[in-house]
Amino acid sequence: MVADRAPFKVGLHPFATPGSARDSALVQMKVTSTEFIKSGFQESDWPNGALPEIAFMGRSNVGKSSLINSLLAVRGLARTSATPGRTQSLNFFLINHRFRFVDLPGFGYARVPKAIKSSWGEMVTSYLAMREQLVLSIHIVDSRHEPTKLDLQLHEWLEHSSRPRLIVATKSDKLSNNELKESLGRVTRVFGKDRVVAFSAKTGRGRDEVWRAIESALADFNPVGLA
Repeated sequence: MVADRAPFKVGLHPFATPGSARDSALVQMKVTSTEFIKSGFQESDWPNGALPEIAFMGRSNVGKSSLINSLLAVRGLARTSATPGRTQSLNFFLINHRFRFVDLPGFGYARVPKAIKSSWGEMVTSYLAMREQLVLSIHIVDSRHEPTKLDLQLHEWLEHSSRPRLIVATKSDKLSNNELKESLGRVTRVFGKDRVVAFSAKTGRGRDEVWRAIESALADFNPVGLA
């Protein structure tokens, strides 16, 4: 599935191709093409090559697909579903032919069989631990609710792995300003020093901030040793 269209521009730090120097000036990044590459269930299914990857992860029904589609200004590239837990694989998307988004399976949906939950855990853990192309992990939480025990476990794992990470609190448009302020304070207290961005797929709030974090991670990527 390929989507080529008029460029979607976001004010960002410049995109640096592997090995290039950063320009200190701000430019407008253009998302000109998006393509679903493949789904993967194990390491042998992951795409080859040295393109950097941004991984999106969070509880089922937390707004992960809506976040991806909003960032790319594409409807339906990452499939949203009324049935939580439907995504059961790692889904890889090629952006601008230069980097990838990776949609990880949602976790925590009670009706998913235990065997599938176990395979999800192994799949995600293997990817996060082994994938050298991974430059940023975006941990998505619902701004309306307290982080769950599984959110805390994921955060501790990412923290222990010392991987670059960003917390995005989705559905911020559903809260008043005071409610959102309280919610972000709660998330910050739970997750400590990690940066938290309030996001709304409906209004576009936080989109530029998320893109800036992605851009910074892409610019820091060093592909030495990757085929």
